[in-house]
Amino acid sequence: MISITDDHFHDECGVFGISNNAEASNLVYLGLYALQHRGQESAGIVTVEDKILHCKRARGLVADVFNRQDVERLKGRTAIGHVRYSTAGGSSTTRNLQPIVVDTAHGGMAMAHNGNLVNGVDMRRNLERRGSIFQSTMDTEVIVHLTALSRCRTFPERLVEALSQVQGAYALLAMDSKCMIGVRDPNGFRPLCLGKVGDSYVLSSETCALKLIDAQFIRDIEPGEMVVIQGDKVESFYPFPKRNRHLCIFEYVYFARPDSTIDGINVYEARKRIGIKLAEESYVDADLVVPVPDSGVPSALGYAQAAKIPFELGIIRNHYIGRTFIEPQQSIRHFGVKIKLNANPRVFKGKKVVLVDDSIVRGTTSRKIVKMVRAAGAKEVHMRISSPPTTNPCYYGIDTPTRNELLASSHSVKEMKNYITADSLAFLSMEGLYEAVNGRAGTGHCDACFSGLYPIPFPTHETDPQLTLLNED
Repeated sequence: MISITDDHFHDECGVFGISNNAEASNLVYLGLYALQHRGQESAGIVTVEDKILHCKRARGLVADVFNRQDVERLKGRTAIGHVRYSTAGGSSTTRNLQPIVVDTAHGGMAMAHNGNLVNGVDMRRNLERRGSIFQSTMDTEVIVHLTALSRCRTFPERLVEALSQVQGAYALLAMDSKCMIGVRDPNGFRPLCLGKVGDSYVLSSETCALKLIDAQFIRDIEPGEMVVIQGDKVESFYPFPKRNRHLCIFEYVYFARPDSTIDGINVYEARKRIGIKLAEESYVDADLVVPVPDSGVPSALGYAQAAKIPFELGIIRNHYIGRTFIEPQQSIRHFGVKIKLNANPRVFKGKKVVLVDDSIVRGTTSRKIVKMVRAAGAKEVHMRISSPPTTNPCYYGIDTPTRNELLASSHSVKEMKNYITADSLAFLSMEGLYEAVNGRAGTGHCDACFSGLYPIPFPTHETDPQLTLLNED
């Protein structure tokens, strides 16, 4: 058995929670189902009833982890859930599943986290020296230990004290027997929003999950904001020092679902504008514009519209592939790509084609796709990428290869073109990306994977001369 590893960045998880609802577990299940794109390795839900926390977590997709009986056994009117794609604590063993559930001197609590703590390793070592015993390798457990050790009076106060000691990216949900809490890190790296259905408040990584349960979108949680939900009441606090906003710009390029709106910007519309800008910057005479599904579709539509070239779905994706499959003993060229994507010869034969994709990471998949399209009869293959070259790894919660594995970190665009065997290759400029996303020059986002400018210091920067810290002054 072998697993599919496609050549893209992966957001490591999504969170969803609801308070004061008789169907809390069922609605969180549905919310996680809508957030499945943010993590496919594992899923978990925790509910609270009469001060008792009920939990179900397992590896696999949401629909495979939970059946009707599981959801019915998760009693309580408040619930939080998590879907995971591993980054920090990269192992996907059962001990690394979320939400984390613990009993403390203050009672039970649960926590689910989307992001990555840049000082997580150092904090963990300090806690272990003080006698803390860790059950997982996740940095989320660092926050759990710090919260449990706090001597503050209330759960929100203890969580604030814990988060004041960590640095990095997080959209975090936590709950005890009295309340549900949502927190977004002071830089706002990861998205989090607030919604409402009936008298119940909802917290979600993306707005697309609100729509599935007919919840009304209220607003985005602001960077550095904590919301405390008890019953049908919401209180908002800003307990952390204010910092510049740095939402991950890759949310608009690839991570978020197209029907989500993040920080006031609709993802589908942003991706279509990206395609329009890409056509303005790197037009090429061609017969067809074809997206690499699924993330390339909106940008390809924008490119085709601006370039006045017909749009075709020439590559078909198999949406039903599992994480593992049995590979035939007979050797099949590019089997790992073909099991997911298939080129239609009736579309490509004798045509000059523009292929639009969101990024090139290692370049291995792009190379195979270009060759597959040529084998389907394309006369010319021009690759257009709806983001700048990815030259740097992410330290804020995205599963990225090392710098040496990133093709753009050591190869020119011409060298990359030759490697993937395309007739031409062009990337969107940084200025074009910012214009397409928010209509103005670069501001309000983290673009370290493209620029190498890192907003928050992290322990490894002193030993890597290629890394640059963004001046926040």
